[in-house]
Amino acid sequence: MNRKHFGTDGVRGVANKKLTPELAFALGEAAGRWLIATGQPPHAVLGRDTRRSGSMIEAALAAGLCSVGIDVVSLGVAPTPAIAFAARTGRYGLGGIISASHNPAPDNGIKFVGHDGRKLPDEEEFRIEGLMISTDPKPVGGGVGMYSFDRTEIEGYMDLLESVVPERLDGMKVAVDAAHGAAYELGPQILHRLGADVVLMGASPDGMNINAEGGATKPETIQEFTKASGAAVGVAFDGDADRAIFSDDQGRLINGDRTIGIWAAHMQARGELEPPVVVGTVMSNGGFEAYVTAKGIKLERTPVGDKHVATRITDTGALIGGEQSGHLIFPRRGPTGDGLVTMLELFRVLKVEGRSSSAFYDDYEPYPQIMYNVAVASKEGWQTKIQTELTQGEEELKGHGRLLVRPSGTQEVIRVMVEADNYELRDRVAERIVEAMKRELGGHVEGKVDLTYALGD
Repeated sequence: MNRKHFGTDGVRGVANKKLTPELAFALGEAAGRWLIATGQPPHAVLGRDTRRSGSMIEAALAAGLCSVGIDVVSLGVAPTPAIAFAARTGRYGLGGIISASHNPAPDNGIKFVGHDGRKLPDEEEFRIEGLMISTDPKPVGGGVGMYSFDRTEIEGYMDLLESVVPERLDGMKVAVDAAHGAAYELGPQILHRLGADVVLMGASPDGMNINAEGGATKPETIQEFTKASGAAVGVAFDGDADRAIFSDDQGRLINGDRTIGIWAAHMQARGELEPPVVVGTVMSNGGFEAYVTAKGIKLERTPVGDKHVATRITDTGALIGGEQSGHLIFPRRGPTGDGLVTMLELFRVLKVEGRSSSAFYDDYEPYPQIMYNVAVASKEGWQTKIQTELTQGEEELKGHGRLLVRPSGTQEVIRVMVEADNYELRDRVAERIVEAMKRELGGHVEGKVDLTYALGD
């Protein structure tokens, strides 16, 4: 399946350069034809983040949809999960999201979700691409779709969020970094509605500052802000608010692993984690796995990527799953990642248990984990050329850690992750494998990240 436009997360590119209004129009036209062919309701709901190019791309996408007879409702600026919520609860056959998530402001993207709120499968995106060359006649007169701007669906989403915390959050001081992104209004609004005391940053979007000063991919910003403001806990969203990461009251990072651990242990203690399973990825920390295992909870690992996590959640019936990056799924609230739901699910645990965020932080210690990105002359035959070092590393780590070596799907880069129960073993194994890559594969280190207390993916 060779797709020209769609990547792993929709269509992405620099707006007005790769992602042009002409391309957006063509995608809208093709998506509309696809929608009609599937027999779903001929209605689409659109929303965007705060990028300057967002309204331009949305207007072109909407025009393409309308041109083939699809009625379009725009929510305006809205978190990605709010658009997915509207798609699955309203009369819509399709949702369109204009966002490049955590990417810088010049980038933008288009992603489609179906009437169930889930991202369209690869094969359906392929079908849409095939319809971009259609020469079928277009409707005229009353057959042309209507466009309208209507925020009504947002209130239903806010009601969903409010229902997550029936205990309310009165008296809780919360620091929020909205990344000048899609949650800059709804994030603080739902916290105020639940009675929290909110201190806010990253809530003055100008079209070009999304993700620039902080947000979920720059956790040090919310860590510093939480500690300086004296908040009980801090939360940072990414540009489209489908993920959230946290800071405890001492300014320490609560990543996706810790969030899953806190929530799952709480539910297990109440007898409400059924089945006693959580879903993570191959990057989930071994210390986190040891912690949940001791609580009688099984960790199911998947390849990196929310698509894989979502599939395993469905297969196992798990009530939570996600990645270290803070992209978490609570299937009882919705089928995809939702940073605002993640925020409220964590805050509810803090409220119900009456413990500080820093008390939860100290519940377990992560294993030392490190990642090298090694650029190589060629990935061809890479495993055979360093097999001796890989085998030796696996032997040394047996019972003490893990080794994960995987080539990039898009670059001549090989990623080396080593995790061990002590730093000396971790570093010795990682350095030996990297040196072998330099020697046998003509490699050089492009990046090195200590993941022990970091986001991970």
